[in-house]
Amino acid sequence: MEQTFNDLLRERAEEEKGLFGFALWMFVETFAGTIRENVTVIVMQNKSIIRIALVTAFILLLPLLAMQFTDEVVWDLADFAVAGVLVFGAGLTYELIARKAGNIPYRAAVGVAVAAALLLVWMNLAVGIIGNEENPANLMYIGVLAVGIVGSLIARFEPNGMARAMFATALAQALVAVIALIAGLGSMGPIWPRDILILTGFFAALWVGSALLFRKAARKESPAGAGPEG
Repeated sequence: MEQTFNDLLRERAEEEKGLFGFALWMFVETFAGTIRENVTVIVMQNKSIIRIALVTAFILLLPLLAMQFTDEVVWDLADFAVAGVLVFGAGLTYELIARKAGNIPYRAAVGVAVAAALLLVWMNLAVGIIGNEENPANLMYIGVLAVGIVGSLIARFEPNGMARAMFATALAQALVAVIALIAGLGSMGPIWPRDILILTGFFAALWVGSALLFRKAARKESPAGAGPEG
């Protein structure tokens, strides 16, 4: 680019044409190009945020409508606020991580993992998995999420590392169930221990499904003929 600019300057000088006007035109053209590029990035980011906000509003609209027709759904302002933060945060997390790779399996894997985390938090806040939502044993699920988050950071969101992180998260999910069953945590519940076993199987399947999708994404990124890393 520098060579091209010098050539153009030399040609202008040889033709005895004004260099100031040419330099000014080059400056304006370069500045306008930079502005166009940054505006495009900002518009794309804003589009993503607006899309997440609209999806969040639509999801919050469902319980609001349900409250108009049944007394079984009773949400106060705090419920809507917490749900809004969770859904918007999950959508934003998906956008930030999924954009690191263009292939569909990676995006699907991120979507499944984020959905699993959102459901795990939501369910614990609403009704609890071990006993009810006030049972402190449910705090162990914070450790499950921590395994996934720390594992993802260590893996730097690379697909093979993410797969290992999701397998570890599934293992942590199962470990919480084992502890709860051995210690009899939440055993006063009407369908204990089936509730813990069913929900543990459900969430473990989501984590494992995400891990398998990450492995598929890693194979797609590998050069032809090369095996997966690690």
